[in-house]
Amino acid sequence: MLKKIFVLLLSLSLFINVRAQKIQSPDEFLGYSLGSQFTHHSRIAEYFDYIAKTATNVKLVPYGTTNEGRPLMAMFIASADNIGRLEEIRQNNMGLAGIEKSAGSINTNTPVIVWLSFNVHGNEPSSSEVSMQTLYDLVDPANTRTKAWLKNTVVVIDPCLNPDGRERYVNFYNSAKGEKPDANPSAREHFEPWPAGRTNHYFFDLNRDWAWQVQKETQGRVALYNQWLPQIHVDFHEQGYNAPYYFAPAAEPVHQDITPWQREFQVIIGKNNAKYFDQNGWAYFTKEIFDLLYPSYGDTYPLYNGSIGMTYEQGGIAAGLAVQTRTGDTLTLADRIAHHHSNSLSTIEAASANAQKALTEYKKYFDAGRTNPPGTYKTFVIQNSNNDKITALAALLKRNGIEYGYGLDRSVRGLNYVSGKVEDYKPAANDLVINAYQPKAVLLNVLLEPKTFIADSNTYDITGWALPYAYGLKAWAVKESYKPQRQSAPAVATPTYSSNPAYAYVSAWQSVNDVKFLAALLQKNIKVRYSEKPFEAGGKKFSAGSLLITRSGNKEKDFDKTIQAIAAETSHPLVQLNSGFVDKGADMGSDYIKYIRPLKVVLVAGNVTSSEAIGEVWHYFEQQINYPVTLVNYSDLSRMRWNDVDAMIFADGNYGGDFPTDKMQGWLSSGGKLIAMQNAVAQLADKKLFGIREKEAAADKKDDKSKVADKVIAYADRDKEALKSNVPGAVYRLHLDNTHPLGFGMPADYYTLKMNDEVYDYLDSGSGWNVGVLKKDGYTSGFVGQNSKAKLVDGMLIGVQSVGRGSVVFLADDPLFRSFWENGKLLFGNAVFMVQ
Repeated sequence: MLKKIFVLLLSLSLFINVRAQKIQSPDEFLGYSLGSQFTHHSRIAEYFDYIAKTATNVKLVPYGTTNEGRPLMAMFIASADNIGRLEEIRQNNMGLAGIEKSAGSINTNTPVIVWLSFNVHGNEPSSSEVSMQTLYDLVDPANTRTKAWLKNTVVVIDPCLNPDGRERYVNFYNSAKGEKPDANPSAREHFEPWPAGRTNHYFFDLNRDWAWQVQKETQGRVALYNQWLPQIHVDFHEQGYNAPYYFAPAAEPVHQDITPWQREFQVIIGKNNAKYFDQNGWAYFTKEIFDLLYPSYGDTYPLYNGSIGMTYEQGGIAAGLAVQTRTGDTLTLADRIAHHHSNSLSTIEAASANAQKALTEYKKYFDAGRTNPPGTYKTFVIQNSNNDKITALAALLKRNGIEYGYGLDRSVRGLNYVSGKVEDYKPAANDLVINAYQPKAVLLNVLLEPKTFIADSNTYDITGWALPYAYGLKAWAVKESYKPQRQSAPAVATPTYSSNPAYAYVSAWQSVNDVKFLAALLQKNIKVRYSEKPFEAGGKKFSAGSLLITRSGNKEKDFDKTIQAIAAETSHPLVQLNSGFVDKGADMGSDYIKYIRPLKVVLVAGNVTSSEAIGEVWHYFEQQINYPVTLVNYSDLSRMRWNDVDAMIFADGNYGGDFPTDKMQGWLSSGGKLIAMQNAVAQLADKKLFGIREKEAAADKKDDKSKVADKVIAYADRDKEALKSNVPGAVYRLHLDNTHPLGFGMPADYYTLKMNDEVYDYLDSGSGWNVGVLKKDGYTSGFVGQNSKAKLVDGMLIGVQSVGRGSVVFLADDPLFRSFWENGKLLFGNAVFMVQ
């Protein structure tokens, strides 16, 4: 009897224990089936927090917040044996990469790390739903299949890389749908209003920000990623809903530094994914569209950091909960979840099955970087002609884990990025020197190689991004290996100020930091001027555009203390002058000293504009120079009080040729300033008010027979023929007139990123200034089709036209491209503040 009671109690105890370990599935926790509605980000975060408090084999790591205050997090899942030794596993992994020195010996018989990133584009929302189901599958005590994988695998799940964009989409969809989803593709619920949910708060595409890290979401995520450097990384996306499913292997072009093993393992995982898709009869494709070149994607950035990086693309953008495709099928959110869920588990399974090989090849990848780095060049020397830009570039390298130093004790002979010729150069003590023999050798080579080799030019993104061009710095690529003299930059002298009252303070004008300082002064009602010509005073030389803050005109009770305090707050050096009488050049009271008026700036936004272009300008004002800007919808311009606006910015967009020229003419004549960028310039061309004209292409002058021959092409050659007029992002050098206020502080060579083949006739000298012009030697790097290359010569891309007392600034290309094009930030600051 006692034995029966004991057995009964034991059974009851085991039953209670099992019940206590019961973990709720997403359906149970949320109160609805995944796929029946979109889950708000707050509920996704709650589910991850719930699992972190309930499951014993997880660790939730917060890594920041979004611009709108939503949490960013990554969940680490491992076996019961490994979850308590995550830091040991991390250190060993970084030891395999040669980045962190492990206290013990490096072990290749350690868990492989698989990192799954979901929902980087807010209106591609199915994958965040999948993140919850995948997490549950990995922590469910009854799931023997995943338990087996976790014996040699650590899985990291980032449930939503872009919470702000996701919520923008989900809120729209919930407000647009009826009681039941409408599968009619013409229904309102399938058409998001501007700016749509793809981008983050500042309308940046976070999937193109991995290397540059200009957005706070990316900064937090990549910092955590670089502390782990997983062996496998997957970025989950959606594409148009009429497409099926894409997974690796990727399309050409594939960068030549991507290793045979990285290609091979993409095939291994792709075939494992295909096995389950085949079993279910699901459609898919591989080796098309999505290439591996541009270094700042969620697949390429991991690849250039030793991982097997992949993009998975489920058909589904704008599909809502259900949509009828062109084949007559109905695609549901539940379908999309099922497909992504299958591949998330399939990837973990393939990684677990190949863990030892993946770890061995991972170590080999980083060993090769330290002993046999890729590429022709083994040392890169970047001249410190602009300390602010060098500092910004060094910060970017540091964020990416790239080792660098300063100075060399010898001259070098290398390829000059500007001239394109091999030349001698003697580095200075504060020049940046980067040796290629280091763990991050591949990423370094990709970011700095003067010309990227492109085997197949039909690429998905830009083809030119070399950092010396992006930052506007002179550089030399050297075939020999030289190590820098020192790891830290030489100390910069702290400015000292005389106790005597200053007549004026002078600030350099050479970087966006100087624009930020000017903005701080104007925000505090300090009157600022600039010198239109170079001058010398107090034994120092100052270039045109230098800022002058004179005691005259500024009524602050303690002028010196106020100016020095603002300079200290912004870490900005100033030169103190005790007289307005200069040694050489124009004195402080000269007509060549121009007043910079505080501006009320309007940025035109709305559905006729590119949200990403708007975001770049918005972010520039709010986050980089801290100066107010008002966003006004294009449709509301007729109601705007034009006389209250000093400067108006038309970024890239499709304005339909319907510019409000009547109001604009009077406003410009009264002193307004219009800044037109990219396609806005094209739409001003040939209009009566504006002096800009599109340049006639040489191809347009062909004889009739040649034109007919160009039209008669084989259907199979259509893609190849289209490439002839393709400019997917190439670097061109402009000759810049830096004596004009639009060019102040800039070098005579300005590198622009061409995204099209638009070029304009020179402005008439009577009404305009051709500040940035293309010559025959402008092409620098990246792919340009032969027709477009023939067109991109001898024309204007940056100019200023006078209209009455006002002006129009033409910026045919984007000087703020994705906010990593540091070279253009001062140019844009000149357009806003310097052009009168």
